[in-house]
Amino acid sequence: MYSVLLIVAIILIGVVISTMMQKQNKAETQKSNSEKDALRREIGELKQRIQTLERIATDKSRRLADKIDALDEKTDDKRE
Repeated sequence: MYSVLLIVAIILIGVVISTMMQKQNKAETQKSNSEKDALRREIGELKQRIQTLERIATDKSRRLADKIDALDEKTDDKRE
């Protein structure tokens, strides 16, 4: 009789431990997913910034303006 109660107690303890572990894993997964979402948003924002910087760096009119400014600086240096 005691052996049956012992077996039932062991099974119940196993079920309780298993349930607790599943809840903990689920909470960790949800936390992990929210962290992943935050990182994805940040990566998206960084990609947009990079695209903007690439447009600025490769903008022909900007390069032309830089060349003109450089010529102006050379001219100013010669005048002094």
